[in-house]
Amino acid sequence: MFRPAALFIGLRYTRAKRRNHFISFISLMSMLGIALGVLVLITVLSVMNGFDREIEKRVFSMVPPITVSSFSNAIINWQQVEKTLYTFPAIKAVAPFVSGEVMLTSSNLVQPALVNGILPDTEKNISELADKIVQGSIADLVPDRFNMIIGEELANRLDVGIGDKITVITPRVSLSLAGVLPRLKRFTVVGIFRAGSGFGFDSSLAFIHLADAQKLFEMGGAVTALHVKILDRYAAPKFAEKLTTALGQNAKVTDWTQQFGEYFRMVAQEKAMMFFILMLIILVAVFNLVCTLVMVVNEKEADIAILRTLGATPKMVMAIFIIQGSIIGVIGTLLGMAGGIALARHVTEVVNWIERLFHVQFLSSSVYFLDYLPSHLEWGDVWRISLSALALSLLATLYPAWHAARMEPVEALRYE
Repeated sequence: MFRPAALFIGLRYTRAKRRNHFISFISLMSMLGIALGVLVLITVLSVMNGFDREIEKRVFSMVPPITVSSFSNAIINWQQVEKTLYTFPAIKAVAPFVSGEVMLTSSNLVQPALVNGILPDTEKNISELADKIVQGSIADLVPDRFNMIIGEELANRLDVGIGDKITVITPRVSLSLAGVLPRLKRFTVVGIFRAGSGFGFDSSLAFIHLADAQKLFEMGGAVTALHVKILDRYAAPKFAEKLTTALGQNAKVTDWTQQFGEYFRMVAQEKAMMFFILMLIILVAVFNLVCTLVMVVNEKEADIAILRTLGATPKMVMAIFIIQGSIIGVIGTLLGMAGGIALARHVTEVVNWIERLFHVQFLSSSVYFLDYLPSHLEWGDVWRISLSALALSLLATLYPAWHAARMEPVEALRYE
Protein backbone atom coordinates (compact mmCIF):
# COMPACT_ATOMS: atom_id res chain seq x y z
CA MET A 1 0.00 0.00 0.00
CA PHE A 2 1.39 3.44 -0.94
CA ARG A 3 2.40 5.68 1.91
CA PRO A 4 4.17 9.05 1.68
CA ALA A 5 7.85 8.58 2.46
CA ALA A 6 7.93 11.36 5.09
CA LEU A 7 4.98 9.86 6.96
CA PHE A 8 6.43 6.34 6.77
CA ILE A 9 9.86 7.39 8.05
CA GLY A 10 8.40 9.66 10.75
CA LEU A 11 6.26 6.80 12.08
CA ARG A 12 9.25 4.46 11.84
CA TYR A 13 11.41 6.80 13.92
CA THR A 14 8.63 7.02 16.50
CA ARG A 15 8.29 3.24 16.82
CA ALA A 16 11.95 2.29 16.48
CA LYS A 17 14.07 1.53 19.53
CA ARG A 18 16.66 4.20 19.93
CA ARG A 19 20.21 3.50 20.98
CA ASN A 20 20.03 6.41 23.39
CA HIS A 21 17.49 5.47 26.06
CA PHE A 22 17.75 8.93 27.60
CA ILE A 23 16.11 10.42 24.50
CA SER A 24 13.32 7.85 24.77
CA PHE A 25 12.80 8.82 28.40
CA ILE A 26 12.64 12.55 27.55
CA SER A 27 10.13 11.80 24.77
CA LEU A 28 7.95 9.89 27.21
CA MET A 29 8.16 12.71 29.76
CA SER A 30 7.20 15.24 27.07
CA MET A 31 4.17 13.16 26.14
CA LEU A 32 3.13 12.70 29.79
CA GLY A 33 3.74 16.40 30.48
CA ILE A 34 1.38 17.43 27.69
CA ALA A 35 -1.18 14.87 28.91
CA LEU A 36 -0.90 16.13 32.50
CA GLY A 37 -1.26 19.76 31.45
CA VAL A 38 -4.37 19.06 29.37
CA LEU A 39 -5.84 16.92 32.18
CA VAL A 40 -5.26 19.57 34.84
CA LEU A 41 -6.61 22.38 32.65
CA ILE A 42 -9.82 20.52 31.79
CA THR A 43 -10.38 19.54 35.42
CA VAL A 44 -9.67 22.97 36.93
CA LEU A 45 -11.82 24.85 34.41
CA SER A 46 -14.63 22.33 34.94
CA VAL A 47 -14.47 22.91 38.70
CA MET A 48 -14.57 26.69 38.16
CA ASN A 49 -17.54 26.22 35.82
CA GLY A 50 -19.19 24.14 38.54
CA PHE A 51 -18.73 26.87 41.15
CA ASP A 52 -19.98 29.50 38.71
CA ARG A 53 -23.03 27.42 37.84
CA GLU A 54 -23.96 26.68 41.46
CA ILE A 55 -23.60 30.32 42.48
CA GLU A 56 -25.68 31.42 39.50
CA LYS A 57 -28.42 29.04 40.63
CA ARG A 58 -28.41 30.58 44.11
CA VAL A 59 -28.39 34.16 42.88
CA PHE A 60 -30.99 33.81 40.15
CA SER A 61 -33.26 31.68 42.32
CA MET A 62 -33.84 34.72 44.54
CA VAL A 63 -32.86 37.75 42.44
CA PRO A 64 -34.97 38.73 39.38
CA PRO A 65 -33.19 39.83 36.19
CA ILE A 66 -34.82 43.29 36.10
CA THR A 67 -36.48 45.60 38.62
CA VAL A 68 -38.72 48.49 37.55
CA SER A 69 -39.21 51.23 40.14
CA SER A 70 -39.62 54.99 40.25
CA PHE A 71 -37.50 57.80 41.61
CA SER A 72 -40.18 58.51 44.23
CA ASN A 73 -39.80 54.92 45.58
CA ALA A 74 -43.48 54.24 44.95
CA ILE A 75 -45.46 53.19 41.86
CA ILE A 76 -49.10 54.19 42.26
CA ASN A 77 -50.43 52.98 38.90
CA TRP A 78 -48.47 49.74 39.00
CA GLN A 79 -51.26 47.75 37.29
CA GLN A 80 -50.93 49.96 34.21
CA VAL A 81 -47.15 49.59 34.25
CA GLU A 82 -47.61 45.83 34.51
CA LYS A 83 -49.84 45.80 31.41
CA THR A 84 -47.24 47.85 29.52
CA LEU A 85 -44.48 45.43 30.48
CA TYR A 86 -46.43 42.43 29.25
CA THR A 87 -46.53 43.96 25.76
CA PHE A 88 -42.86 43.01 25.39
CA PRO A 89 -42.55 39.43 24.04
CA ALA A 90 -39.25 38.88 25.90
CA ILE A 91 -40.92 39.31 29.31
CA LYS A 92 -42.05 36.04 30.90
CA ALA A 93 -43.51 37.28 34.20
CA VAL A 94 -44.05 40.43 36.27
CA ALA A 95 -44.64 40.61 40.02
CA PRO A 96 -45.26 43.68 42.23
CA PHE A 97 -43.65 43.97 45.66
CA VAL A 98 -43.30 46.33 48.60
CA SER A 99 -39.90 46.45 50.27
CA GLY A 100 -38.55 48.09 53.40
CA GLU A 101 -35.78 47.81 55.96
CA VAL A 102 -36.93 46.90 59.46
CA MET A 103 -35.75 45.55 62.79
CA LEU A 104 -37.08 42.16 63.91
CA THR A 105 -37.27 41.37 67.61
CA SER A 106 -38.14 38.22 69.51
CA SER A 107 -37.28 37.16 73.06
CA ASN A 108 -35.03 40.22 73.53
CA LEU A 109 -33.12 39.33 70.37
CA VAL A 110 -32.89 41.95 67.63
CA GLN A 111 -31.87 41.49 63.97
CA PRO A 112 -32.02 43.84 60.97
CA ALA A 113 -33.86 42.53 57.91
CA LEU A 114 -35.28 43.48 54.55
CA VAL A 115 -39.01 42.73 54.43
CA ASN A 116 -40.57 42.11 51.02
CA GLY A 117 -44.31 42.14 50.54
CA ILE A 118 -45.25 39.76 47.73
CA LEU A 119 -48.22 38.13 46.05
CA PRO A 120 -47.63 34.38 46.53
CA ASP A 121 -49.24 33.33 43.24
CA THR A 122 -47.23 35.74 41.07
CA GLU A 123 -44.00 35.33 43.06
CA LYS A 124 -43.86 31.67 41.98
CA ASN A 125 -43.35 32.89 38.40
CA ILE A 126 -40.47 35.21 39.35
CA SER A 127 -38.33 33.41 41.94
CA GLU A 128 -37.85 29.95 43.43
CA LEU A 129 -38.86 31.04 46.93
CA ALA A 130 -41.63 28.43 47.07
CA ASP A 131 -39.10 25.66 46.33
CA LYS A 132 -36.64 26.97 48.92
CA ILE A 133 -39.10 26.77 51.83
CA VAL A 134 -38.08 23.93 54.16
CA GLN A 135 -40.85 24.50 56.72
CA GLY A 136 -44.32 25.79 55.98
CA SER A 137 -45.64 26.95 52.63
CA ILE A 138 -45.78 30.13 50.59
CA ALA A 139 -49.56 29.66 50.45
CA ASP A 140 -49.67 30.53 54.17
CA LEU A 141 -49.06 34.19 53.28
CA VAL A 142 -52.68 35.32 53.46
CA PRO A 143 -53.72 39.00 53.49
CA ASP A 144 -54.66 40.55 56.85
CA ARG A 145 -53.24 37.55 58.74
CA PHE A 146 -49.84 39.22 59.18
CA ASN A 147 -47.88 36.03 58.57
CA MET A 148 -44.17 35.96 57.73
CA ILE A 149 -41.64 33.66 56.02
CA ILE A 150 -38.02 34.21 57.09
CA GLY A 151 -34.60 32.81 56.24
CA GLU A 152 -33.23 29.85 58.16
CA GLU A 153 -30.22 31.70 59.54
CA LEU A 154 -32.38 34.67 60.55
CA ALA A 155 -34.74 32.28 62.37
CA ASN A 156 -31.78 30.78 64.24
CA ARG A 157 -30.51 34.20 65.27
CA LEU A 158 -33.94 35.17 66.58
CA ASP A 159 -34.50 31.71 68.07
CA VAL A 160 -37.92 31.34 66.48
CA GLY A 161 -39.78 28.58 64.67
CA ILE A 162 -43.13 27.93 63.06
CA GLY A 163 -45.94 29.55 65.04
CA ASP A 164 -43.71 31.95 67.00
CA LYS A 165 -44.32 35.69 67.09
CA ILE A 166 -41.93 38.35 65.76
CA THR A 167 -42.25 42.07 66.35
CA VAL A 168 -41.46 44.24 63.32
CA ILE A 169 -40.14 47.76 63.97
CA THR A 170 -40.23 50.09 60.95
CA PRO A 171 -38.34 53.37 60.48
CA ARG A 172 -41.69 55.17 60.21
CA VAL A 173 -43.00 56.79 63.40
CA SER A 174 -46.41 57.44 64.92
CA LEU A 175 -47.44 60.52 66.87
CA SER A 176 -49.21 59.99 70.18
CA LEU A 177 -49.75 61.69 73.54
CA ALA A 178 -46.53 60.04 74.68
CA GLY A 179 -44.62 61.64 71.84
CA VAL A 180 -43.03 60.14 68.74
CA LEU A 181 -43.14 56.34 68.78
CA PRO A 182 -41.84 53.81 66.25
CA ARG A 183 -44.40 51.77 64.36
CA LEU A 184 -44.62 48.21 65.70
CA LYS A 185 -46.48 45.20 64.36
CA ARG A 186 -46.46 41.57 65.44
CA PHE A 187 -46.20 38.86 62.80
CA THR A 188 -46.50 35.08 63.03
CA VAL A 189 -43.77 32.89 61.52
CA VAL A 190 -45.46 30.48 59.09
CA GLY A 191 -42.47 29.47 56.97
CA ILE A 192 -38.68 29.16 56.92
CA PHE A 193 -36.67 29.09 53.68
CA ARG A 194 -33.11 28.05 52.91
CA ALA A 195 -31.53 29.67 49.85
CA GLY A 196 -27.94 28.73 50.73
CA SER A 197 -25.02 30.59 52.22
CA GLY A 198 -22.81 33.10 50.50
CA PHE A 199 -25.06 36.02 49.63
CA GLY A 200 -26.91 36.64 52.89
CA PHE A 201 -30.38 35.69 51.68
CA ASP A 202 -31.02 33.40 54.66
CA SER A 203 -29.85 35.96 57.20
CA SER A 204 -31.41 39.17 55.91
CA LEU A 205 -34.65 38.47 54.02
CA ALA A 206 -38.23 38.10 55.23
CA PHE A 207 -41.42 37.83 53.18
CA ILE A 208 -44.99 38.88 54.01
CA HIS A 209 -48.12 39.34 51.92
CA LEU A 210 -48.26 42.41 49.69
CA ALA A 211 -51.41 43.75 51.37
CA ASP A 212 -49.83 43.44 54.82
CA ALA A 213 -46.70 45.22 53.59
CA GLN A 214 -48.74 48.08 52.16
CA LYS A 215 -50.36 48.56 55.57
CA LEU A 216 -47.08 48.18 57.45
CA PHE A 217 -45.26 50.80 55.37
CA GLU A 218 -48.38 52.97 54.78
CA MET A 219 -48.16 52.59 51.02
CA GLY A 220 -51.90 52.64 50.34
CA GLY A 221 -52.44 50.90 46.99
CA ALA A 222 -48.94 51.63 45.71
CA VAL A 223 -45.97 49.28 45.47
CA THR A 224 -42.26 49.85 45.77
CA ALA A 225 -41.36 48.28 42.41
CA LEU A 226 -42.03 45.46 39.95
CA HIS A 227 -39.83 42.41 39.46
CA VAL A 228 -39.49 41.38 35.82
CA LYS A 229 -38.39 37.99 34.51
CA ILE A 230 -37.15 37.80 30.91
CA LEU A 231 -36.27 34.95 28.56
CA ASP A 232 -32.51 35.62 28.54
CA ARG A 233 -31.19 36.92 31.87
CA TYR A 234 -27.81 37.71 30.31
CA ALA A 235 -29.51 40.17 27.98
CA ALA A 236 -30.84 42.10 31.00
CA PRO A 237 -28.55 45.18 30.65
CA LYS A 238 -29.58 45.88 27.05
CA PHE A 239 -33.22 45.07 27.73
CA ALA A 240 -33.21 47.40 30.74
CA GLU A 241 -32.15 50.27 28.49
CA LYS A 242 -35.01 49.40 26.14
CA LEU A 243 -37.49 49.45 29.02
CA THR A 244 -36.18 52.80 30.26
CA THR A 245 -36.89 54.33 26.87
CA ALA A 246 -40.36 52.76 26.67
CA LEU A 247 -41.50 53.61 30.23
CA GLY A 248 -40.33 57.21 30.26
CA GLN A 249 -38.08 59.36 32.41
CA ASN A 250 -39.96 58.71 35.64
CA ALA A 251 -39.15 55.00 35.50
CA LYS A 252 -36.02 53.65 37.14
CA VAL A 253 -34.95 50.33 35.61
CA THR A 254 -32.13 48.30 37.17
CA ASP A 255 -30.83 44.83 36.35
CA TRP A 256 -29.03 42.07 38.24
CA THR A 257 -25.59 43.02 36.89
CA GLN A 258 -25.63 46.24 38.90
CA GLN A 259 -25.77 44.20 42.11
CA PHE A 260 -23.89 41.00 41.25
CA GLY A 261 -22.26 41.78 37.90
CA GLU A 262 -18.85 42.59 39.39
CA TYR A 263 -18.71 39.19 41.05
CA PHE A 264 -19.45 37.27 37.86
CA ARG A 265 -16.99 39.39 35.89
CA MET A 266 -14.37 38.57 38.51
CA VAL A 267 -15.09 34.85 38.12
CA ALA A 268 -14.71 35.13 34.34
CA GLN A 269 -11.39 36.95 34.74
CA GLU A 270 -10.15 34.34 37.21
CA LYS A 271 -11.07 31.58 34.77
CA ALA A 272 -9.14 33.31 31.95
CA MET A 273 -6.10 33.87 34.16
CA MET A 274 -6.23 30.26 35.39
CA PHE A 275 -6.23 29.09 31.77
CA PHE A 276 -3.06 31.03 30.94
CA ILE A 277 -1.32 30.07 34.19
CA LEU A 278 -1.98 26.36 33.77
CA MET A 279 -0.91 26.56 30.13
CA LEU A 280 2.61 26.91 31.56
CA ILE A 281 2.47 23.19 32.40
CA ILE A 282 1.92 22.43 28.72
CA LEU A 283 4.64 24.92 27.75
CA VAL A 284 7.16 23.09 29.95
CA ALA A 285 6.24 19.82 28.26
CA VAL A 286 6.52 21.49 24.85
CA PHE A 287 9.98 22.77 25.77
CA ASN A 288 10.95 19.18 26.61
CA LEU A 289 9.60 18.17 23.20
CA VAL A 290 11.88 20.71 21.51
CA CYS A 291 14.89 19.34 23.40
CA THR A 292 13.89 15.78 22.51
CA LEU A 293 13.65 16.50 18.79
CA VAL A 294 16.95 18.41 18.79
CA MET A 295 18.67 15.38 20.34
CA VAL A 296 16.93 13.06 17.86
CA VAL A 297 18.14 15.21 14.97
CA ASN A 298 21.71 15.07 16.28
CA GLU A 299 21.43 11.29 16.72
CA LYS A 300 20.04 10.82 13.20
CA GLU A 301 22.62 12.96 11.38
CA ALA A 302 23.95 10.01 9.40
CA ASP A 303 20.46 8.84 8.50
CA ILE A 304 19.54 12.33 7.35
CA ALA A 305 22.66 12.54 5.20
CA ILE A 306 21.90 9.19 3.57
CA LEU A 307 18.32 10.26 2.86
CA ARG A 308 19.59 13.47 1.27
CA THR A 309 22.03 11.57 -0.95
CA LEU A 310 19.18 9.26 -2.02
CA GLY A 311 17.22 12.25 -3.25
CA ALA A 312 15.23 13.41 -0.23
CA THR A 313 14.49 17.12 -0.36
CA PRO A 314 14.90 19.49 2.63
CA LYS A 315 11.08 19.76 2.80
CA MET A 316 10.80 15.98 3.08
CA VAL A 317 13.38 15.86 5.89
CA MET A 318 11.56 18.68 7.67
CA ALA A 319 8.24 16.84 7.30
CA ILE A 320 9.73 13.68 8.87
CA PHE A 321 10.57 15.38 12.15
CA ILE A 322 7.39 17.48 12.18
CA ILE A 323 5.42 14.22 11.94
CA GLN A 324 7.49 12.61 14.68
CA GLY A 325 7.01 15.52 17.09
CA SER A 326 3.32 15.91 16.18
CA ILE A 327 2.69 12.26 17.04
CA ILE A 328 4.02 12.88 20.56
CA GLY A 329 1.79 15.95 20.86
CA VAL A 330 -1.31 14.18 19.52
CA ILE A 331 -0.91 11.14 21.78
CA GLY A 332 -0.24 13.34 24.82
CA THR A 333 -3.26 15.55 24.04
CA LEU A 334 -5.57 12.55 23.54
CA LEU A 335 -4.42 10.99 26.81
CA GLY A 336 -4.96 14.31 28.60
CA MET A 337 -8.42 14.73 27.04
CA ALA A 338 -9.52 11.26 28.10
CA GLY A 339 -8.15 11.66 31.63
CA GLY A 340 -9.46 15.23 32.00
CA ILE A 341 -12.98 14.35 30.86
CA ALA A 342 -13.10 11.31 33.17
CA LEU A 343 -11.76 13.25 36.18
CA ALA A 344 -13.95 16.31 35.55
CA ARG A 345 -17.07 14.15 35.50
CA HIS A 346 -16.17 12.32 38.72
CA VAL A 347 -14.10 14.89 40.65
CA THR A 348 -16.91 15.41 43.17
CA GLU A 349 -17.01 11.71 44.02
CA VAL A 350 -13.20 11.52 44.13
CA VAL A 351 -12.90 14.46 46.55
CA ASN A 352 -15.72 13.12 48.73
CA TRP A 353 -13.97 9.74 48.87
CA ILE A 354 -10.67 11.40 49.89
CA GLU A 355 -12.47 13.40 52.60
CA ARG A 356 -14.04 10.24 54.01
CA LEU A 357 -10.75 8.32 53.80
CA PHE A 358 -8.67 10.91 55.65
CA HIS A 359 -11.51 12.41 57.76
CA VAL A 360 -10.91 15.94 56.49
CA GLN A 361 -13.06 18.62 54.87
CA PHE A 362 -11.49 20.65 52.08
CA LEU A 363 -14.38 23.06 51.56
CA SER A 364 -16.53 24.92 54.06
CA SER A 365 -19.83 26.52 53.02
CA SER A 366 -19.05 29.52 55.22
CA VAL A 367 -15.99 30.34 53.09
CA TYR A 368 -16.60 28.89 49.61
CA PHE A 369 -20.46 29.07 49.49
CA LEU A 370 -20.46 25.26 49.04
CA ASP A 371 -19.35 22.31 51.18
CA TYR A 372 -18.53 20.10 48.19
CA LEU A 373 -16.47 20.42 45.00
CA PRO A 374 -18.82 20.97 42.02
CA SER A 375 -17.87 20.31 38.42
CA HIS A 376 -19.48 21.15 35.10
CA LEU A 377 -17.73 20.01 31.92
CA GLU A 378 -18.05 22.38 28.98
CA TRP A 379 -17.01 20.95 25.64
CA GLY A 380 -15.97 24.37 24.41
CA ASP A 381 -13.23 24.41 27.07
CA VAL A 382 -12.15 20.86 26.14
CA TRP A 383 -11.70 21.75 22.47
CA ARG A 384 -10.01 25.06 23.25
CA ILE A 385 -7.49 23.37 25.56
CA SER A 386 -6.86 20.46 23.21
CA LEU A 387 -6.38 22.63 20.13
CA SER A 388 -4.03 24.92 22.08
CA ALA A 389 -1.93 21.92 23.16
CA LEU A 390 -1.81 20.59 19.59
CA ALA A 391 -0.85 24.01 18.21
CA LEU A 392 1.98 24.41 20.74
CA SER A 393 3.21 20.89 19.99
CA LEU A 394 3.25 21.62 16.27
CA LEU A 395 5.15 24.88 16.82
CA ALA A 396 7.67 23.01 18.95
CA THR A 397 8.59 20.77 16.01
CA LEU A 398 9.41 23.60 13.60
CA TYR A 399 12.88 24.57 14.82
CA PRO A 400 14.30 21.01 15.14
CA ALA A 401 12.78 20.08 11.76
CA TRP A 402 14.19 23.23 10.17
CA HIS A 403 17.59 22.45 11.69
CA ALA A 404 17.47 18.92 10.21
CA ALA A 405 16.50 20.25 6.78
CA ARG A 406 19.53 22.60 6.72
CA MET A 407 21.98 19.81 7.48
CA GLU A 408 24.63 19.25 4.77
CA PRO A 409 25.20 15.54 3.88
CA VAL A 410 28.96 16.04 3.43
CA GLU A 411 29.37 17.56 6.89
CA ALA A 412 27.24 14.84 8.51
CA LEU A 413 29.19 11.98 6.90
CA ARG A 414 32.64 13.45 7.37
CA TYR A 415 33.42 11.50 10.55
CA GLU A 416 31.40 8.38 9.77
